[in-house]
Amino acid sequence: MPERERQETLQSLKEKLANYERNVNRAIHKYNAYRKAASVISKYPQKIKNGEEAKKLDGVGKEIAKKIDEFLQTGTLKKLEKIRNDDTSSSINFLTRVTGIGPAAARKFFDEGVKTLEDLKKIEHKLNHHQQIGLKYFEEFEKRIPRTEMTKMETLILQELELVDTEYIGTICGSYRRGAESSGDIDILLTHPNYTSVDEKQPKLLHAVVEHFESIGFITDTLSKGDTKYMGVCQLQQNDEDEEEYLHRRIDIRLIPKDQYYCGVLYFTGSDIFNKNMRTHALEKGFTLNEYTIRPVGVTGMAGEPLMVDSEKDIFDYIQWKYREPKERSE
Repeated sequence: MPERERQETLQSLKEKLANYERNVNRAIHKYNAYRKAASVISKYPQKIKNGEEAKKLDGVGKEIAKKIDEFLQTGTLKKLEKIRNDDTSSSINFLTRVTGIGPAAARKFFDEGVKTLEDLKKIEHKLNHHQQIGLKYFEEFEKRIPRTEMTKMETLILQELELVDTEYIGTICGSYRRGAESSGDIDILLTHPNYTSVDEKQPKLLHAVVEHFESIGFITDTLSKGDTKYMGVCQLQQNDEDEEEYLHRRIDIRLIPKDQYYCGVLYFTGSDIFNKNMRTHALEKGFTLNEYTIRPVGVTGMAGEPLMVDSEKDIFDYIQWKYREPKERSE
């Protein structure tokens, strides 16, 4: 096996183990540990020769190092082979790939004899609305969204927001903003100067955008619609230049108060590991940072009033950290 392919396989195995721990064992700590190891391995510039070397990487402990040794020596992992051959694990993992079915629901369905997509279709009447939509578009949601399509959607979304109200600010976050070649879904953060954290909720600001996207045929199905969060399905309309029809895609829109917007953009751009490192650095500099605010921590350990933030760069400046472009945040 070529070395590059071997390293990518090692990363993939860690991701599979992570999903097993989350979906089947419900062990979130192990899930996070495997995910972090997979991320660190994917960014490591040299080939990993053995587990001892891997242990020097942040996020790779003794147990994960043992599994790396096992894979590098044998080309496989006994634990993963056991999982693959275990009907319970493979069925539950598969069912959680359907939008709207979490680990608890997947186990319940499995205990009732539901193991495949065909089994799910037979009990469609028992599924809730979210799960029915997940089943309806299962094959389409499984496919990644190419960056070219994401860019077309971003252009459309920002143009249409202008038509609803020129004061809306919208940002497509997630891995797309970090420069990824493909994405799993579209995650939009939305704000408007009329909505701040001291105001009452402004549901009409979110609902007006959703209704407009529905009216132009971009949003096709709704999974849930609250005052500040919308979950649904969208599809680009085909035009004369397009050779094939676009697939249905998952879309989430969050409405965030204007004074909390850039903390939200930073958080939802990610990556998870970058966010964790930034929060740690903020604490070292005397600040507490989360998806809503950045606040100074006093000598008593109590956090003070939120600081004013008008851009992501403001947050970096407060904690005296060199600004990093979104494409530099994928560690």
